[in-house]
This record gives sequence, C-alpha cells and structure tokens, in this order.
Amino acid sequence: MALRTYDTFDARKKDFVPVTEGKVGMYMCGMTVQDRPHMGHMLAFVCGDMIRRYLEYRGFEVSYIQNFTDVDDKIIAKAGAEGVDYKVIAERYTKEYFKYADLLNIKRATVHPKATEHIQDIIDLVKRLEDGGFAYAAGGDVYFEISKFSKYGRLSKMNIDELRAGARVEIAEHKRSPLDFALWKGAKEGEPSWESPWGNGRPGWAIECSVMSMKYLGDTVDFHGGGEDLIFPHHENEIAQAEAVTDKKFVNFWVHNGLLNLVGEKMSKSTGHFFAIEDIVREFDPDVIRFYLLSSHYRSPMEFSRERLAETRSALARMANTFRSVEAKIGDTEPDGSLEELGGPDLEFWKRVEAEERLFVEAMDDDFNSAGAIGHIFDIARDVNQHLKGPDSASKSLVLKRALDKIKELGDVLGIFRSIGGEILKLEDLPGEVKDLVGERVKARQAKDWATADSIRNQLAALGYFLEDRPEGTIVRRST
Repeated sequence: MALRTYDTFDARKKDFVPVTEGKVGMYMCGMTVQDRPHMGHMLAFVCGDMIRRYLEYRGFEVSYIQNFTDVDDKIIAKAGAEGVDYKVIAERYTKEYFKYADLLNIKRATVHPKATEHIQDIIDLVKRLEDGGFAYAAGGDVYFEISKFSKYGRLSKMNIDELRAGARVEIAEHKRSPLDFALWKGAKEGEPSWESPWGNGRPGWAIECSVMSMKYLGDTVDFHGGGEDLIFPHHENEIAQAEAVTDKKFVNFWVHNGLLNLVGEKMSKSTGHFFAIEDIVREFDPDVIRFYLLSSHYRSPMEFSRERLAETRSALARMANTFRSVEAKIGDTEPDGSLEELGGPDLEFWKRVEAEERLFVEAMDDDFNSAGAIGHIFDIARDVNQHLKGPDSASKSLVLKRALDKIKELGDVLGIFRSIGGEILKLEDLPGEVKDLVGERVKARQAKDWATADSIRNQLAALGYFLEDRPEGTIVRRST
C-alpha cells in the first residue's frame, strides 16, 4: 500500500512521492520563544515527531528542520518588562522547550535554526523579492505586495478581494494595501536591530521560515507542518515569499494538525487561555501525555480533558500489566527457538500478531492515522493476554516474548511505551546521578512530598529511566 497523505493545499489525500528518492525534507514551524510552551504547542510538535518517526520507519532518510523565532515584538516587549536583553528571554524559553520536548520523547531536529542566526540570508531573500518587483520599501520597512503574486490565498482557499486585515496582519500607514505584509521592519528606539540596505531593522514574522526551509531543504520541500492556525497568514506568506523568487512549487504536502481546545477555544498565549506543559507533567507521566496527544488523528481538533488523560493513564497501566504478566511467566531467561519452527496454537497466535502489524502499517500509511495504529497495538496486547491463558508449549515463552518485542517496536514508531517493558536495573547498577535521584524520590514519597517525587520522576524520564512503584518497592527500568 502506498503512503497517502492529506495535503492542505490540494485539499485531498495524495500518494507520497519524495522530491529525492529515498529522502524526505520536512520543515516544522517551531516556537516563538516568548513564554513557556503550552499543551497546544506540544500537540503540534508531537504530531510532527510522529510523522517523522513513521517516515524513518518506512526507510526514508529524513532531514527534519524545526526553527525557533528568537526575536519578535512579544519577545522584545517581555524583555523590556523584565529589564533584560531580548536574548535572555529567547534563551530561557528555548531551554524550556527542549526540557519538555525531551520529556515527551520528541526527537531533536536535524537542525534547530534560529532567526537571528540567519539575518544575512533573510536580507538576501528580501532583496531578491524587491529586485523582482514583489516587494517595496516604505518608511524604513519593506513589504511584500500581494497583488503581484496571483496565487496568494490558494492555501487558505480565500480570494484576495475577500481578505480583510486581521489574524496577525499588521496595519501600517506606509502599506499600499492593508494585506501587504512586512518582510523587514525598520528599527525602533531601544529594539535589537541589524544593518540592511533599507537601514537598521529586523525580520518580519514569516520570512525566516521561507529562508530556513529553502536553505536546508532546497526550493521544494516534501512536507511542511504546523498547527492549522498558521495556514493564514503565516504559511500563505511563506508560499508567496518562496515561489515569487524560485517560480517552483514550495511545498508538496502541507500537513496541518488540528488545534487543542480548552472549552471550545484554542489554546493561545495571547489570550492567556492555555495550560502550560510544566503544569500538566506534575499531574501526568510524560508517556501518558504523549499517548493522549496521539490518540486522535493529527488533523482532528482535540478538547483538552483531564478525564481523557486519566483514561489514557489507565490504558497504559493495562499495557504495563500485560508486560508484567508475560515477564512473570517467562522469567529473566531469553527464550530459545525460532519463529520459523512454530506450530499449533503458537503459530496461530503469531499469525494474528503479524496481521495486526500489517493493519498498523495500513493505518499509518493512510495519512498517519496514529489513533487507528494504536488500536492495532492494543489488539496485539489483547491476543497476548488470551494466549497467556492457553496451554503451555515448548515455544510459548518464545512467541510471547516476541509479541512483546513487536509491541515495543511499533510503540517506538509512535514514540510511546518508553516507560513499559524496558530492562529492569538493580540499584547498585545505576549511574551515580540516577541512583541519587531514585533515593531522593523514595524519601520524598515517604514524606508524602508528591510534588518533589513527581519532579524527580520527570528528571529521571528525561534521562531515559522509568519507575514502577510496586507494593514490594520501586523498580527502575531503562528505556529500550
């Protein structure tokens, strides 16, 4: 079955054919590092990571680019309010992103470029747009003149004549049209700025993403991702900036995730209507949060729900119980034998496992349907539980162990089940830092200091160590 992906631009599913055989270039719009990451941010980045992981599972060499907007109006305003340099704000929240990305098992991008690292590249693109007649300088700023780009509005399915200023479209007296957007902003007193042919200034909002995607991935990108709230004007502007100078298709597949809503309204820093990820990880394991975010199709809107998170936690607990039951059955010894020698009920069981694996792939090939794929993993776990109850055989331990391995393999494609089924380590075999943290957590739990205990749990998870609190004591697993 071919990998079929929904493309927002064409508004339909299409067979995926890479620009370069065997390789995939994917650009993911990253954070504007003005504040703590919230759950809506992490939904987008988990979805992007899931797509990247599946492409790698399918054998593609993926170049994954996720930027940081490290200078903009809100960063500058926050720096002014705190009386610090804008870099202090940007660096603080960049670190915050990586902290929680690691907890949610989001792989580092191939490159994490920053706007301020690409100022000359941005100036060069603005100059090309100006020389090509698509941009004009006015009042120290440089604007893209959208009337000169006939395809503007195609991604968002809006006619230029019907568009109105808004949705981060800036009003300025020097614009020829209210919908023209800034490529370069003239410097204001006290703001960070860089020299340019138009005077000191800094980049507009969308220009960095056109620059970075083409710099690292070429004129045409296989996949470009982000939340659906970026379709207009951000991604619309990116297309205009790129295609005006290359006259090539900028992106073959626009993949937009649905938004995470809170009582019907999207999570947004600008409205204060959001849950910071740091608050949610105090209540729920990172594994639970990632599983929850992938339990719906990436294009579907999600309603934030602690009840759903609690249900997800219960589902993961059931999966962990399946692993523990098999581990208790087969012990610590690696089972002997070969799957090619199976017969009877063990062979029939393994055929069901292989059938569910095929269904997993079919679900993911159908526009990265993680929700359907997760269901097929749990069907394997159901079969494992049923097979456990059946009569013993010479190959039963082998086939059960291989089924658990398959669950872990498919879970890793989605980045889930990190805390389940890893190698159990003795306390004396732990690295010093890990051993100390485990000891501190034991003391915190004895003191009923649950906040500290949860904080230490998260520190250990970021290091790849996961805890199970059992009646006989806490065991430590290393992620496999």
